[in-house]
Amino acid sequence: MNWSPKKGGPVSAAVLSLGLLLAGCADPGDGESREGRGADRKSASSSKPHGYVAGAEEAAEQQSRLVLGDAESGEMQILDLIEGRTRPLGRMGKGAELVTDGRFAYANSSRGSKVFDSGAWMVDHGDHLHYYRAKARGLGAVRGKQPEHVYSSPWLTAFTFADGTARLVDHAQLEKGRIRTTGFLDGIGRGPVVPFKENALVPVAGTGGDSTVEVRDRKGRKKTSLGVKCPQLRGAAVTRTGVVFGCADGALFITEKQKKLAPEKIPFGRKVPGDERPDAFHSRSLGTTLTARAGDTGVWVLNVAEREWKLIETGPVAAVNSAGEGTPLLVLDNSGTLKAYEISTGKQLARKKLLSSPPKAKDVSRAVIEIDANRAYVNDMAARKVHEIDYHDSLRKARSFSLDFRPSEMVETGR
Repeated sequence: MNWSPKKGGPVSAAVLSLGLLLAGCADPGDGESREGRGADRKSASSSKPHGYVAGAEEAAEQQSRLVLGDAESGEMQILDLIEGRTRPLGRMGKGAELVTDGRFAYANSSRGSKVFDSGAWMVDHGDHLHYYRAKARGLGAVRGKQPEHVYSSPWLTAFTFADGTARLVDHAQLEKGRIRTTGFLDGIGRGPVVPFKENALVPVAGTGGDSTVEVRDRKGRKKTSLGVKCPQLRGAAVTRTGVVFGCADGALFITEKQKKLAPEKIPFGRKVPGDERPDAFHSRSLGTTLTARAGDTGVWVLNVAEREWKLIETGPVAAVNSAGEGTPLLVLDNSGTLKAYEISTGKQLARKKLLSSPPKAKDVSRAVIEIDANRAYVNDMAARKVHEIDYHDSLRKARSFSLDFRPSEMVETGR
């Protein structure tokens, strides 16, 4: 069976980590951050080609890369999906977990977060896209006690730690290879700090387990409180239209309307047991179709655009993801079988025994499905491979990449 998904607009493929890179396509005055303060804006704009980025090569297609890590040995490599080969990237702490914002990979361990520039990114200019590639490199570390979350906007990257603190970092400086802190937050509520444009959305604990969200500036100073309650806040996602926080009664969606932040609840529509609540969301980069485990029952799908939750009873799963409208829901079950479901009906469309052996109990939480507009990627720890899946074509295995270490951590960049 084949799927013919509708092609999403360019906005759906944007990435958070891009920020202020492409001054050449904007008003010439925007070039000041790249060409230097006080430089002649007109001459700088006219002397640089459209979409010029210093130190990067512009490409005609998406430059997808996989950042891979072995949580036991600490070895890290980067797999260039265009070239089909790997290169050493550095080392991460033992037991570290990898997360990404679309360009940068963050290796979170007990002592802090190591920051790596994958050297692959994409810039959305509304009516067209620019793709870039550069040399991957390590940038250093953001110190803190057990980072639990990292999220980015073009202006800020927020690191949230287990001790109730958070650090705000200038994202434009990360693009230049420098880690510059703009603000430090203390005594925040349980849950991730998530940048939204130039501000940070900060969970604040209230009475009875309820949380609200404050808006802080880039220095961490309070600007306002959004006031809407989010009971037992946990988990978040960044979409192309706003930020989603997971709540005991559904989701809190925060977007911008008429230049003001507008909070809105998206309820489950029924009472959901605590063990079936989402605690982490997975999607295509900036996608508005979010997926999450629903305990042993199956998978939640949240269509942010339609403000609708759907529960698909797949049974227990190790990993889940979807590219969004017109594409199937992909789940990897605990036996190592990859399955595709039609989201609207919950009907199973295809299945393929994929992993060489079922994930061990200690590895189930490290199983990953990374997804983009055309392919999905699944890490096979036992076989030391990454499988590339054409989910438009009955889960056909397009390629497999052999590695010399266990890919227990994997994130995709360049999207």
